[in-house]
Amino acid sequence: MQQKHKTAIITGNWGFIGNHLTYRLLKEGWFVYGIDKFNYVSNNNQLLYFQENYPNQFKFFNDNITTIEWIPECDVIFNLAAESHVENSFKKSQNFVSSNIDGVRNLLELIQCTLSSADKPLFYQFSTDEVYGDIENGYFNEEDPLNPSNPYAATKAAADLLIKSWARTHGLEYLIVRPSNNYGIYQYPEKLIPVTVRKLQRNKLIKLHNRGKPIRTWTHVEDTINAVMILLEKADRNKIYNISSGFEQTNLQTVQKIINCYFMGKSSVNVPDYEKYLDLTTKRLGQDIRYAINCHHLIQYGWQPEKIFNNSIRDIVDFYKKEFTW
Repeated sequence: MQQKHKTAIITGNWGFIGNHLTYRLLKEGWFVYGIDKFNYVSNNNQLLYFQENYPNQFKFFNDNITTIEWIPECDVIFNLAAESHVENSFKKSQNFVSSNIDGVRNLLELIQCTLSSADKPLFYQFSTDEVYGDIENGYFNEEDPLNPSNPYAATKAAADLLIKSWARTHGLEYLIVRPSNNYGIYQYPEKLIPVTVRKLQRNKLIKLHNRGKPIRTWTHVEDTINAVMILLEKADRNKIYNISSGFEQTNLQTVQKIINCYFMGKSSVNVPDYEKYLDLTTKRLGQDIRYAINCHHLIQYGWQPEKIFNNSIRDIVDFYKKEFTW
């Protein structure tokens, strides 16, 4: 019997998680259409790698999900195209409304209007744990109400609701995942780990909002991709799934470990006078104290995080030390 080939569209495939997902699918034999508008966070170096190593499996379209007018037939659309830096959403929220809401609307209309009913793909939306807002004690689950605290999170919450309504009205088949903070290699240095390394390289102070007290949960990007693939294969459709390793710490603790790895090579070794590397004077508007989600629905399908932050952070810091981003 001739092998059936699976085809995916990945929007935002030059972003951090999109890059890792593209690599995983190509390695597993998928045909992948990448759609990305090439903005400042795009990892352009990977384009040549994918084109050279997977010339018959990978096609790329330099386009914007808010204006694209055609999508090819496929089995699944992974939508990772989004404006994601919270502080940018304070300054230019229109960009977030455009990409994160109107971009999703455009993709949904393309599915409805340009593909036949027999060929409609699964719509796989990447949301965020920030749609729940913060919580001082306990954990949010997928049934909890949405209470976003910043424009970025609000636009992601709006997209989730739009997708759910589209399923009710048009029979869309979807999955929505809400990951916690991801970490790993190839992340743009506006996120905490790579920006901390770059500040150390440039002998600049590391700005920590609210004295580094906010708490975040960290999930390795490879564990997130494993969860995405397990849900694709096994999960009930038209449901929402949290993705979280459950490992949480303050932003100050995260930065301390990065400084330790940068100078000593070990996350558990305390560098003397680490505060001389920090700027603790700034506050973020609407700062969330703690993000925390459980992922019981995901775990029932056999997923468990494999990466341990304190073991992984050393190699990640070494990577960013060698791969300086201009």
